[in-house]
Amino acid sequence: MTEIKGIISPILTPMHDDESVNYEEFRVQINRMLDGGIHGIFVFGTNGEGYILSEDEKIEIMKTAVEEVNGRVPVYASTGLVGTKDTIRLSQKAKEVGVDVLSIITPSFAAASQDELYTHFKTVAENVDMPIVLYNIPARTGNAIAPATVGKLSKIENIIGVKDSSGNFDNILQYIEQTRDCEDFAVLSGNDSLILWTLLAGGQGGIAGCSNIYPYVMAQIYEQFLKGNIKEARTYQDSIRSFRDCFKYGNPNTIVKHTVGLLGYPVGKCRAPFNQVAEQATEALQKVIIDNQEKGMK
Repeated sequence: MTEIKGIISPILTPMHDDESVNYEEFRVQINRMLDGGIHGIFVFGTNGEGYILSEDEKIEIMKTAVEEVNGRVPVYASTGLVGTKDTIRLSQKAKEVGVDVLSIITPSFAAASQDELYTHFKTVAENVDMPIVLYNIPARTGNAIAPATVGKLSKIENIIGVKDSSGNFDNILQYIEQTRDCEDFAVLSGNDSLILWTLLAGGQGGIAGCSNIYPYVMAQIYEQFLKGNIKEARTYQDSIRSFRDCFKYGNPNTIVKHTVGLLGYPVGKCRAPFNQVAEQATEALQKVIIDNQEKGMK
């Protein structure tokens, strides 16, 4: 079974001016991530605008990613939908395409109890013979997976990890505590600022949106940690602060995609209506890009 570890890039989905997917540039971005040392490619997560893509587009994106990555790193796909049956259907298609790992987000909009969440994830796991990473992002879905529920789910053989994007480090710590007896279960940070601290606490890495901007920098947080060079890992971790401070100007994945465009890559805008970036934000981002380039960040 795939080992969940390292810095996994929730790669953006490039688009043309008419909002159709730019598959040629998508391949360019995949190779850019891999050249930077990224340890996994995660398609149509939050930064990949999975919330606004059609199912046919998702299938084509998965096919393109699997073909372009060609086994160099694991390919992850976000196949969680609101309904359990729909999640199983899309997950089975991901298996047919050749994806390595599924990321299953909590159902959204309607409030779910912990028993309902447990049954949802358990049912998906029983019906799709693939490694599954749970995805907790309550600010976006309205539903949080409690640490005790993650502990119960970690006992299911093919549920092998959890990504936490709550922004609450204590929640990550509790996930680690609840799954400590499951040797191969991975806890990943979905908050880029908490990656090193998650590793130090016993986690296995992070799914890092900033890797779309700085793949080498993000990969080095993990690589330097593995080597025991904690001071160097901390330097890489701290170096993304100026960029992350720009998230105050708008939706983070809109800011990420806009910044990749400012770097010179034709990735297009996010799909409407999530595609507006203020002039003040552009000016701030341009300054950050120049400052960080002078520091050698890439």
